[in-house]
Amino acid sequence: MYLFYTPDIATQHVLSEEESQHCVRVLRYQRGDEILLTDGQGNTYYARITNPHPRHCEFEVISQERQPRTHDFYLHIAIAPTKNIERIEWMVEKCTEIGIDEITPLLCRFSERKQIREDRLQKIILSAAKQSLTPYLPKLNPMTDYNTLVTSAHEQTRFIAHCYKEDKRELKDEIRRGKSCLVLIGPEGDFSEDEIRLAIDNGFVPVSLGQSRLRTETAAVVACHTAILINEA
Repeated sequence: MYLFYTPDIATQHVLSEEESQHCVRVLRYQRGDEILLTDGQGNTYYARITNPHPRHCEFEVISQERQPRTHDFYLHIAIAPTKNIERIEWMVEKCTEIGIDEITPLLCRFSERKQIREDRLQKIILSAAKQSLTPYLPKLNPMTDYNTLVTSAHEQTRFIAHCYKEDKRELKDEIRRGKSCLVLIGPEGDFSEDEIRLAIDNGFVPVSLGQSRLRTETAAVVACHTAILINEA
């Protein structure tokens, strides 16, 4: 069954224009058909279509269910967007499918991209969540200055993945089950040495994601999958 996104279901029982068009014109749902909805906050609803209008499809709720999270920790990845925006869009899509909780685009010293379209990334998140039937939408933050994020981080475990040759631990060995986690992924030119020192001074542990040198977006997906896998084991 297809999943429809209805963030305002508590106050109105009508799909947005975009969702209505997909429901009525693309999927050809009719009056009396049952649909599956989510508010993106972990609640799913079974509903019945009462007015299959292609711009404002109305429905009545049959039942509601609170869905448990697939993991009992909180995963936040802060990443410097790549010059090629399609690569970071791919990363956002895949991390949403895997189960990330929060994404922060990061503005670093060597960042090649200093602006993003939040609306575009939010649409990708929504599409990926619906495709994977995920009732929880990850939080997307605006572009954030590196120093601001590092000095205000509150997660229980904090890591910075970089490519310098200094001693680093393996992320897979440092993830702690049930502990909130923040992983920093740098730009294509990596973090500066000053940025790494600032992170360490603020409780971040330098980590490696394996033997291969990874692209920025690949590193984020690997970090996301590693953290989720360990917490689901």
